[in-house]
Amino acid sequence: MRIKKNQSQSREEYVTNSERETFLLAKKLSQGFEGDEVVFLEGELGTGKTVFAKGLAAGLGLKDFHQVCSPSYTLVNIYQAKFPIYHIDLYRLEKDSEIMDLGWEDYLGQGVIIVEWAEKVKFNLDAIRVTFRMGKKDQRKIIISS
Repeated sequence: MRIKKNQSQSREEYVTNSERETFLLAKKLSQGFEGDEVVFLEGELGTGKTVFAKGLAAGLGLKDFHQVCSPSYTLVNIYQAKFPIYHIDLYRLEKDSEIMDLGWEDYLGQGVIIVEWAEKVKFNLDAIRVTFRMGKKDQRKIIISS
């Protein structure tokens, strides 16, 4: 895993070479969470968003992080760890009104919120943005900014 930091913009770039490295990066990131973070996961299908969500949950103390799966059909999964984890997937939602109707803003401040396909969120929210880009083979470029 390579790291490239840009301190002035609060932006860090990582290159991971496997799902395991992506998982461990997320796990390390979430170990410093205070319990009210919002994490926006953005990127194409198959770039590692759900693997990253599993790592975040593991870092937050979720014993069985394998239960973390993309909630594409349920839209919101809730897990109990050190803090409640609200895992939201916006993949199937097309309209801004559908995203607003989820009521997930009610979870703000109640635990850690992880949003997959967060590029669909059109309103401002203080969040950690994690952008995934495909690299060679299993390689991923992961940009974390806040």
